[in-house]
Amino acid sequence: MSPLDSSQNVMKKCSNPEHPHCTFWVLPGETVCAANHAQATTAPSSYDLLTALRSARSESSATALPHAPAHDAVTESASNPLPVHAPAPAAALPLPPTTPPAYQPVQAHLHISGFDPRAAGGRQTLKMELRGMSAACAPQLTLRLRSDLIPRGAVQHDFVRTTRGDWRPVFVEFSSRNKEHGQYQIDVEVHSHIAGAVAQKWVCTFVILVPRRDATLTEIHQIFLSTHKNVRVMADDASIARVTGGDGCNLDVTARNAGIAHVDLSAPQGKIDMGFTTIAWDEELIEVDLPAASHCHPHPSQAACLVNAAPEAGEQRQIRLFALEECMLGRFELVDPEADVLLSHFSPDGQDNNGLTRRLSGRHAIIRRSQQGFEIEDVSRYGMLLDGVWPGKHKPVALRLGMRIELSASIKGIVVLSVTAILAHGVILHRIDHGARAECFYLLLPDTQPAPASHQATPQAGCLPVLFHRNGGFWHLDTASGKETALAPATALDKLSGFARHNRFASEPYPECWIIRTEGAALCDSSMQTA
Repeated sequence: MSPLDSSQNVMKKCSNPEHPHCTFWVLPGETVCAANHAQATTAPSSYDLLTALRSARSESSATALPHAPAHDAVTESASNPLPVHAPAPAAALPLPPTTPPAYQPVQAHLHISGFDPRAAGGRQTLKMELRGMSAACAPQLTLRLRSDLIPRGAVQHDFVRTTRGDWRPVFVEFSSRNKEHGQYQIDVEVHSHIAGAVAQKWVCTFVILVPRRDATLTEIHQIFLSTHKNVRVMADDASIARVTGGDGCNLDVTARNAGIAHVDLSAPQGKIDMGFTTIAWDEELIEVDLPAASHCHPHPSQAACLVNAAPEAGEQRQIRLFALEECMLGRFELVDPEADVLLSHFSPDGQDNNGLTRRLSGRHAIIRRSQQGFEIEDVSRYGMLLDGVWPGKHKPVALRLGMRIELSASIKGIVVLSVTAILAHGVILHRIDHGARAECFYLLLPDTQPAPASHQATPQAGCLPVLFHRNGGFWHLDTASGKETALAPATALDKLSGFARHNRFASEPYPECWIIRTEGAALCDSSMQTA
């Protein structure tokens, strides 16, 4: 074989973009490397075409002059080169295929980085990157995490596809302060929505180690390496990454910005010391099959009401349900209300939609989700008191269990609410004024699963059913059996746990307003007929 021929058989390293640190060599024409990583098919470069052209000319010259020395054939080929416009023989040039096989991406997985087990009792931030996801999914995916480490037990983020086709990473914060040392499970769900319903769902579970405060780095890293095969060690900004270990470890050490990386795998067994700045690993996402019934809710609604026709002692006539990212509290208006939660003043004689109710702003306060849980913000003209103190306008304050909310600050006793439950997926408010028997409020996050173990509730709210919102509608969760039941007007609520008798589901948060409008329209029609 001539040197020109041997140049066409040069081995190359693995070119799979999902495994940039693979060190296996691949022969020309091979579709996978030794680690079973798929290789992308690329067109030959100009160097390959030129090499093949020279090889073809040399072979043709040698065939035409069989008795001439090899160096004469090469000399003749060099002295009589082909014109630039002369086409090369079809059999000699390895033309690129007309329809190259499409590159098949690897299994969808989460790349998790930034974990530092040495920060015991401190704030942690995990960077989650979505890789290998099919291009057929929605351009925006919902990420849901549930764990005892996460504040309120659960958190929700969105993966957004960039113009390059990859996914913008998500950063999740948590703290291990006052947590017992050990392993904590984090459950992950990734949802792809179509027309507001979950069309695809991927799940995975990984474990975070919270070490003892007196644990050494060697103990921490040995525990981590016992559960993870792939470990990435990075040293940035003049830090030092030093790794020592035995056989069977797949390590990636990177040093940037004047960093120092030192790898020593020759240390004797029993004298292993490892130093990490951050730890990264991959978690495979498993797509689960969704039943047809879970793609849509039988009665989609963002706001509804549970009506008790015969409330007993301590029960409310209406339990108003809202599933909104931001819930606006404001004045009751029968026509064109500005708020979501419509509040009226209740006197000893009953509801009064005039009088003191007019001293509430149409948009009085906002309750929303924050990093610390849930917060309330005063946006009104008349002010608001939290536990007797005015927080100031446009200054959000975190909600606390048992917090007293008074609307307004200028006149006391118009509407007084109490935070009776802080859930992982919402809050519950009860009236503690003359309207206590009339209504209470569920303010839920849309498409968020409950975490009953993390609920904080007073006895008044602890006896209420566990409700949540998913796939565009409201659901009931039986905490004993785990059964989920969609709420609709035809649902028999007396067969569900937590519901009293004579309860029904209404499609509107204020069904009594529909009766008032209907009666008003009937009176208007009768007056016109009389005239």
